Amino acid sequence: MIPLTVSHSGQGLTTAQAAARLAADGPNVLPPPRRTRPIVLLVRQLAHFFALLLWGASALALLAGMPQLAVAIVVVVLLNGGFAFAQEYRADQAAQKLRELIPANAVVRRDGRRRLVGAAELVVGDVVLLEAGDRISADLELTEAHALAVNESTLTGESVPARPRTGDPAFAGTFVVEGEAEAVVVATGGRTRLAGIARLTQEATRPPSPLSVQLGKVVRIVAGIALAVGTAFFCLALLLGMEASQSFLFALGVTVALVPEGLLPTVTLSLARAAQRMAARQALVRHLEAVETLGSATFICTDKTGTLTRNEMTVAEVWAPRCPPAEVLRPAVLSSTGRMSDGKPVGDPMEVALHVEALRLGADLTGEITARNPFDPVRRRSSVVVGGRLQLKGAPDSVLPLCQDVPGTADALARMSERGLRVLAVARGDTAEERDLELLGLVGLYDPPRDDVAEAIQKCRAAGIRLAMVTGDHPGTARAIAAEVGLLGPDRLVVTGAELPDDDAALGELLDRDGVVVARVTPEDKLRIARALRARGHVVAMTGDGVNDGPALREADIGIAMGASGTDVAREAADLVLLDDHFATIVAAVELGRATYANVRRFLTYHLTDNVAELTPFAVWALSGGTVPLALSVLQVLALDIGTDLLPALALGAEPANPRTMRGPARAGGLIDRRLLVRVFGVLGPAQAIAEMAAFLGVLLLSGWHLGAAPDAGVLGAASGAAFAAVVLGQLVNAFACRSESRWIGRLRGRANPLLLGAVAFEAVLLLVFLGVPPVAGLLGGTFPGPAGWALALLAIPVMVAADTAHKTWRASRGRTSSRPETSGSAAREPAGAGLNRDGNRP
Repeated sequence: MIPLTVSHSGQGLTTAQAAARLAADGPNVLPPPRRTRPIVLLVRQLAHFFALLLWGASALALLAGMPQLAVAIVVVVLLNGGFAFAQEYRADQAAQKLRELIPANAVVRRDGRRRLVGAAELVVGDVVLLEAGDRISADLELTEAHALAVNESTLTGESVPARPRTGDPAFAGTFVVEGEAEAVVVATGGRTRLAGIARLTQEATRPPSPLSVQLGKVVRIVAGIALAVGTAFFCLALLLGMEASQSFLFALGVTVALVPEGLLPTVTLSLARAAQRMAARQALVRHLEAVETLGSATFICTDKTGTLTRNEMTVAEVWAPRCPPAEVLRPAVLSSTGRMSDGKPVGDPMEVALHVEALRLGADLTGEITARNPFDPVRRRSSVVVGGRLQLKGAPDSVLPLCQDVPGTADALARMSERGLRVLAVARGDTAEERDLELLGLVGLYDPPRDDVAEAIQKCRAAGIRLAMVTGDHPGTARAIAAEVGLLGPDRLVVTGAELPDDDAALGELLDRDGVVVARVTPEDKLRIARALRARGHVVAMTGDGVNDGPALREADIGIAMGASGTDVAREAADLVLLDDHFATIVAAVELGRATYANVRRFLTYHLTDNVAELTPFAVWALSGGTVPLALSVLQVLALDIGTDLLPALALGAEPANPRTMRGPARAGGLIDRRLLVRVFGVLGPAQAIAEMAAFLGVLLLSGWHLGAAPDAGVLGAASGAAFAAVVLGQLVNAFACRSESRWIGRLRGRANPLLLGAVAFEAVLLLVFLGVPPVAGLLGGTFPGPAGWALALLAIPVMVAADTAHKTWRASRGRTSSRPETSGSAAREPAGAGLNRDGNRP
């Protein structure tokens, strides 16, 4: 290191010294983040478990002599991988955005002269000259400060500008809002506090979403079943006298048929549609899985400034016992430098609020200022001399001892403090001396809450979501706002970051309650809070807008950034960006997230019901020892999976949220629970399988076939076509049945989901194409059935309606006789109110 030879009052470094230090320490830039190469991101999307399963299915299809199926599966994997890659690539830009907080230039004193240099050229020992509007380029130590105010909100979360004095630090990434100063650079580049936060942001890892965890379980279960069934059919085929090669190809076909090729695109496109709907409600989704994760949220940690409040200081009350309020505001404004200029706030938000109120009241703000005593953190007051008379404002405990006593002052001060207002005392004197002053009154200011916050908080509580305010503001201000909007819990717990336990387990136990307020938090505190709550089993949503929030936003299950007032760092680190900064938008997004989770269960029910019908012909063939021919070919099964079933499943993914969606806590169970399994494998699946096999066997029997005989190829083709038609027609009904777990089909309004009407109409057209176009029918293996075949196939419609209605009626009657309301499959963890989710949105 080059020795530092400049004194605090000296001429700064020489050009030679600066050059030597720059060569030794490197440029004043943030170290480049460890970035994942795009090709690695793409490979991840093409090589996760589900994708590997589909790749394997494609290879097996190719080995089984079905190249069309192999190509179809590859296309599905590539489309989904490419779409997910585009989303993921945008997610890792947060650390890069931190560089944008470093300005391009800085004013320094070198060789005894003022010079404008690039911010990257700053070195330790440089003397930097600051004035209002400058963004600070490196970590500094102030050598002189004149009425200096620094906005540190991006680092600390504190909405009120800091007032550093000589000898205090100033940090890179903050900016000067008032006054001027000189300072010496003490840290640059990777050694700044800003760089430390950048490292925290990079080190924080985004946890897997509940949806990805649940889908992973579903895929592993389905894969295990497919492999087990394929192995079993291979052994059965050998026992029935098939050659080993034919048995192997047959088993491969069965395994491929059971792989849910349509599940991945259905999930992806359903989440994408939900993301579009959220964007229309001012919530921009940056990661598709965040749609469902937000719906699973059990704990929301929200900032105060700009989220619950408007981020605008406002004069709430003027106590003026002896003069008009305008006369109280005149000294307050004259002793301030903050102003509303051309419709834009300039300077301290508190002083801007005083100026706005004074203009509204018509206060006389004229007069020549002959002397100024700027605000000082020790004196905690500021004053000016106008026309030989002192005009002063400041903290009450600083100003009141200088004034003559005014009756009622103590009561007024106590009343304002209890409301959480920031109180200023205003006085004037006949001379320029600060003694024997006349107290004009008190001014109370506050940052008003947003109009719809209280209602949104109540909706969160009705939905079983716990809330905490996590802010950098003063605990008194935080407590008052939390109480005003209804967030403060019954135990009225308010703690500061310094009071938080060091042990994460103790921290989680302290905060795991509704309505806690945590004030004066640091970036490290927010990170620990997210980890501690997640360790206690919560799905944590964390809001934020500043650089300081980046690590916590990535650590939380879902990070929510402010789009209008937040920094680029916060937006890039987040999963969800609120375009309007409204807390109420979070509630709307939660509702859509819950509806999306229910929709995933809807189309899972739809897909799995079809899988029962697809597997049944192979099971009947095996159990009959080959005496009953196969009702469906492997290619017909694939035509069902990625042909007729895909659009209705996607339409189910677009089912709108029901008003009951936000009643009761989020589901604690998995995507596939006992209720879903009973419905699929005990009701809908068997009903569809019975209709399918009845149509198939009916056509064979009407043609004179008997058990064990080899049917004519034409008859077998017509019977297979009838079975295929029965499955498709049954799925048409199943699509409507899956819209609700409690209401029968006749009570469901079709206009609520017009996409489903279009999807089932298109499914019917595809049915005619698959059976009526000879080349397609010949490829799949079924032919257009005759009148009897169609009549038998059409019976699938009443069979499915009857089965669905009977099951729902039975469940409703059981629910009426039960002492507890029907719940979502996790009754032991949910209150009785959670039973209101019987419409299927939280099934």
